[in-house]
Amino acid sequence: MNNNNSGNKVQHIMTKNVATVSPNQTVQEAAQIMSQKNIGALPVVENGQVKGMITDRDITLRTSAQGKDPASTPVSEVMTNRVITGTPDMSVQEAANVMAQHQVRRLPIVENNQLQGMVALGDIATNSASDEAAGQALTNISEPSQPQG
Repeated sequence: MNNNNSGNKVQHIMTKNVATVSPNQTVQEAAQIMSQKNIGALPVVENGQVKGMITDRDITLRTSAQGKDPASTPVSEVMTNRVITGTPDMSVQEAANVMAQHQVRRLPIVENNQLQGMVALGDIATNSASDEAAGQALTNISEPSQPQG
């Protein structure tokens, strides 16, 4: 039963032209895309399907810290395989809840197994400023990531 009278759908706030990287591209290529786009995460996409996510943190911890060569290491070796996704017709509130539950800051939006867009915490904050639950989700996700000491 979908009685959603609580505002916007994800499709109205998601970024539609999402920068992506393929599993067989190198970590260095992924880092270059992140640098050019000024973003910290990329969905790893093959034939339109989300296969994983790679973040600047993945690159640091799973490549640099382990002495792997970013120019020869494929993205598939360091990406996160288990990706939490949303759908274009879910409400912004549902997306906020999913992100809070799984402690993720970015939610790839998938329909018919194809990447349609991406929703970030900032998108939800901007579009749900008055929504207390979305604000709570943001607080829960943001707190643990603050630098310690």
